[in-house]
Amino acid sequence: MLIDSHCHLDMLPTDELDGVLARAVAAGVRDVITIGTRLGQAEALIALAQRPGVWCTVGVHPHNVSEQPVVEVEALVGLCSSPGVVGLGESGLDYFYDKAPRDVQQASFRQHIRAAQQAGVPLVIHARDADDDVAAILQDEWSRGGPFRHVLHCFSSGRALAEGALALGGYVSFSGMLTFPKSGTLREIARDIPADRLLVETDAPYLAPVPHRGKRNEPSYVIETARVLAEVRGMAPEAMAALTTANVRALFSRMG
Repeated sequence: MLIDSHCHLDMLPTDELDGVLARAVAAGVRDVITIGTRLGQAEALIALAQRPGVWCTVGVHPHNVSEQPVVEVEALVGLCSSPGVVGLGESGLDYFYDKAPRDVQQASFRQHIRAAQQAGVPLVIHARDADDDVAAILQDEWSRGGPFRHVLHCFSSGRALAEGALALGGYVSFSGMLTFPKSGTLREIARDIPADRLLVETDAPYLAPVPHRGKRNEPSYVIETARVLAEVRGMAPEAMAALTTANVRALFSRMG
């Protein structure tokens, strides 16, 4: 059994969700976590999380932080009490697209971290072309407010950021990018991550893994990323499935 620790079910056609989830179960993916990108969608995600095997997070993606005032910590903490909510995010920094001013992204990121500290839930972190600032903010907020659980999702950053997050108790999640032919450096990093900090995800509907590259991604395809991760680490696929499932449940402890 596997868990897709990061997907976006709300970005898939509503009339196809039953089929998508059925294919996931048939592939051995029994649970999925659908991730928030706007607070305005939180109610819809919480409704999705009432389906068997579906959980959600709530938060504001760095691409979207300019759409509203920086979210208040209290609002985020309040949403964490809703049934099916197992974490916050995704939040973080994206300096590749720069769809929002960097200072606004940083302010929102700090608010999400502080909400995670208060609510006692993990934070899903988006980091792209912003390794140094992500690492600095993680360390600064840790020193200011204490520990918080977190995961670097869809990891494609440098080794230093992974090591910095791990030093603070974080997890690292790998997507279909791990299967791409030119991702040799990424596979080397994945090989060296401590076994108890590894997660797999799809980031569906994006980044479909080989051999589905170019298609719309969906949770059932997470088995391909797990298979490559198992090969990289010299493990049987069944052992990798058991390991990553245990790790997801340890991080997102509200899943039980």
